[in-house]
Amino acid sequence: MTEPRKTEEQVDARGKPMVAATPRDVVHVRLGSFGLVIAVAVAVIAGISGVWWLMIVGLVAAVAIGVDMYVATRRQRSLGGGPRSEAG
Repeated sequence: MTEPRKTEEQVDARGKPMVAATPRDVVHVRLGSFGLVIAVAVAVIAGISGVWWLMIVGLVAAVAIGVDMYVATRRQRSLGGGPRSEAG
C-alpha cells in the first residue's frame, strides 16, 4: 500500500490549522450521517409496520449513503489528512 501524500500543515488568517480535506468530502460525510440515520429509521419503522417495499427502499438508500460516505472518506485519506483531522 502506498503512503498517503504528506502535506505541510497550513493555518488560516486567524492562526487556526486547516485540514487537508475538500469541503465536498466533509459535506458528504456530515450530511450522509444524517441521511443514514433517517434511512435506517424509515427501514426499521416500515419493517415493524409491515410495509416491506418501503423497508427495502430504506435499506437500499442506507447502503447507497454508506458507500458514498466510504468513498468520501477514502478521498480524504488520500490527501493525507484523513477524517481524524481537526479544524481548530
